[in-house]
Amino acid sequence: MLHLIATPDQIAQLLVASRRQAGLTQADAAARIGVSQSRISALETDAGALTVTQLLALSGIYGLQLQMRDKNQPVPDPTPLIEW
Repeated sequence: MLHLIATPDQIAQLLVASRRQAGLTQADAAARIGVSQSRISALETDAGALTVTQLLALSGIYGLQLQMRDKNQPVPDPTPLIEW
């Protein structure tokens, strides 16, 4: 599924949903990327403090893939699209 993200709050929402879908607790996710559970909690509340390294690490353990595209180009079909 394709998620179009425009704000840190949308990233936070996606991280929470993806962690839960992966069946992981905040403590599980924290242990896998080498941070505290409280750091995961903070990132899920305020993703503005998220580093690129942490975003990539969390994306990997949650089964997500980070992509960037020219926003002026249409999304190719048949990709399901979710706009936050």
